[in-house]
Order: sequence, then structure tokens, then C-alpha cells
Amino acid sequence: MTTSFESFDRMWADLEPIGRDPGTGGYRRFAWTRTDHDLREWFAGECAARGLDVVEDRAGNQWGWWGDPDTTPGVVVGSHLDSVPDGGAFDGPLGVVSALATVDALRARGIEPDVPLGVVNFVDEEGARFGIACAGSRIITGALDADRARGLTDADGVSMAEAWRSAGRDPATLGRDDEALRRVAAFVELHVEQGKALAVATDGGDDLTDPARAVAIGTDIWPHGRWRIDLPGEANHAGTTRMADRRDAMLGLATVVQAARSYAVALGCVATVGKVHVVPGGVNAIPSHVRAWLDARGEREEAVRAAVDAVSEEAARFGATTAEESWTPTTTFDTGLVERLHGILPDAPLLGTGAGHDAGVLATHGVPSAMLFVRNPTGVSHSPSESAGVADCHHGVMALTAVVTALSTGKAAEPAGEHR
Repeated sequence: MTTSFESFDRMWADLEPIGRDPGTGGYRRFAWTRTDHDLREWFAGECAARGLDVVEDRAGNQWGWWGDPDTTPGVVVGSHLDSVPDGGAFDGPLGVVSALATVDALRARGIEPDVPLGVVNFVDEEGARFGIACAGSRIITGALDADRARGLTDADGVSMAEAWRSAGRDPATLGRDDEALRRVAAFVELHVEQGKALAVATDGGDDLTDPARAVAIGTDIWPHGRWRIDLPGEANHAGTTRMADRRDAMLGLATVVQAARSYAVALGCVATVGKVHVVPGGVNAIPSHVRAWLDARGEREEAVRAAVDAVSEEAARFGATTAEESWTPTTTFDTGLVERLHGILPDAPLLGTGAGHDAGVLATHGVPSAMLFVRNPTGVSHSPSESAGVADCHHGVMALTAVVTALSTGKAAEPAGEHR
């Protein structure tokens, strides 16, 4: 009999080459592209192989159901398959593969859920193509207006509506989906840790062997947002224009980048300028316009807001304007569900995170949600260096299996170890 660990390893190997850049080793799995199509086909095939009924909601999120959620709302596990540019292998896919392996573990143990069990693949979680993170969950909850979503454009000027048409879909159907949300009684998203908290022992050294620190329970998501900063300048020849006569938009950008770092450090939060668009973009042309995007997060909302306000004031000295593109306040996961998970996994640490997730979006829109985090030995994420050990991934499957068993049947799962 194939074990859930063997199933996990096989699925992981199948996913590994899809969307991977052979040069960087990173992944480019962007929404509504050919690569995304291949990932969606893979997910649908894995669900079909397990007899799960695959349905899509009005944002294109895929749900594989064991049981009928239209009769009784169910327990859902899963995550997403898309990536940031040159991202790592684990952010998102680890949760999807672990969810499918959990289905295998339940069946190997002869466990039949008393309520429907769903596995979800959320679309466009990273927002790498259209600029809005967690687009799939934001659309179905109404946090992202359908008209605004259809009008979002990628770096090539292609709108989400056009991307949907190219994928053979009708963008008019895109929108809030209360029916999809009503099917979810509880959502637990397993994810690789995007920091090093679990890999650091209490004495400050690395601890990559303690099984009690292989998996943590998520308690909350820090407040976070994205801002667009437009810096004006004047195009001119880089070789013939006197330095005194230049209006170089890049000088304002340099100030913004430095200010983001200094104010974040001073106020105890984090801030990053990670994306820039320069016009006209020639090596020998003085920039006439720079558009930059600022990402800011922190444990305290007032600190994040203060840092952004300070950066905006610095940018305004160069005639810049700052516009908020998204903002998510502190998201506290469902207290009762977190306590339930802690009762199921009493040795697991409790951990907050600075990264946004679909679980956070659902949590703020009435869906009881929580998260599990799997130890990341490098502490690096959104990079090819993102990692999780095989043994820790298997611990993640065991933890998720224990959680799903308890939530869907009310029974305690088998002790840690693999049923064969």
C-alpha cells in the first residue's frame, strides 16, 4: 500500500519542474498563463485520482470535495500553486501537496469524514502578475471588487479580463461568491514558515532536529500593505545635460529607498521597495518618471502607518504622490479553532507571521481559519533558497492529518508516525 509520505514525495517530484527557470532555479508560476494552466490540470488530475469532485468558484479557485458541501459545510485544507518571480518551491505548493497527502492518509487508515472534506488551490495568491496579493480569495469574499479586478493589468498591459478570455473564460462571471464561502465550515492552511523562528533554538543556535519544532500553529497575521509612489522628472540626454540642469526622477527613488529602510528600523517594522518602473528606461536617458511600489508590515499597525507616512513625506519633497493600493489590518485567526489545533498538537509552538495568506482573507470575512507552519532551515522565502526538509514536510502531513481527523470526525488521530 502506498503511504501518504510516498504519495507526498511522488507529487512533489511531479510538481518540481513545472514553471522552473533552469538558470536561476526559481519559479515563475503566474496566474492565467500556460504554466498556471499546467498546474491547474495537475491539481484537477490529482483530485480526480482520489475521487474528489472538482468545482471552481467565480474567481477560478479550484475546490476538490470529498462529500457534498452543499448539504453540510465542510473542513477545507490547501493553499496555492502560483509563485512570485523566481520564487521558491515551497511557498504555496507545500500546503496543496500536504492536503492531498492527508486525504491519502485518512483513506489508508480507513477514516471516513463525518463532514465534507475539501482541498483548495487558490488562484493568484502572490499577485505577481496583476499586483494584488490573494486575488482569488479577495475576489470571492468581495474584498476585491470585480470591476477593479477585471481592470488590473500586468507589466505588458494585459488586463485580468483579457487574461481570462485568453484562458477560455468569461470575465463577466468573475466576482464575489457567497455560495463558495458557505461551503466552508473551517479552513486550515499549511504553509512553509517564511522566517527562521522554528529553526532557532531557545539558546539562539540553530535547531533543525527537534520534532516538536517541525510544525507551528499560526495565531495571527501582522498588518501589511502596498503603496504606489510616482516620482516625476524630465527626460533628457544623459551625456549632454549639465548636472545642474537635470530633473532626475531616480534621485527621488534613491531617497525613498533609503527612507523606507531607516524609518522601518526606527519604528520597529519592515519596509521594502521591491518593484520599480522607469520611463523612458534607456541607459543614456535621464528618467522622466519613476513608479515604485512600497511594501510595509509590522506587529503594530501604528508603526507601519507612521513609517509609510514618513516615507511619503520624503517622496513629496521631489513632487511625488503616494497612493495606497492595499491595506490589511491585523488578522487574528479564529480563537476557538486555534485553541482546538493546540489541543490536537499540544507540543507545537504558537507563531504569528508578517506574510499575508488566503487564510487571513477568509478569516476577516467570517470563515473560521487557522494556519500551520512547517520549519524552514534557511529562513529564506520568495527565493530559490526557500527550503523545508523532507522529514519536516512529513511531520507537516502528520500534523495536518491529525487536525483534519479531529475536525472532521471528532476523533483523535493516531500518534505521530506513518500508517502502513
